[in-house]
Amino acid sequence: MLEDWIEAVCLELGLDRDRLDRDLVLDLARDVAHGVARPAAPLTAYLLGLAVGRGDAARDAAARITELAQGWEERPVGEAR
Repeated sequence: MLEDWIEAVCLELGLDRDRLDRDLVLDLARDVAHGVARPAAPLTAYLLGLAVGRGDAARDAAARITELAQGWEERPVGEAR
């Protein structure tokens, strides 16, 4: 069912299905949902897409976001990084 949905959305938006790393995005969403908050997961996936759209490598950007999410609980209050 998920693959059918992905294919349909890619077709609708004129996107190349081969450019999507499904597991990368799902892993990122999981890490953000658990490390930050569930609502942050889809927003972060969108932000990853924006970064990739401007030319960032998906794996590099996802790794940076995952690292940020994993340390989110330990950061001092009021500090973004």
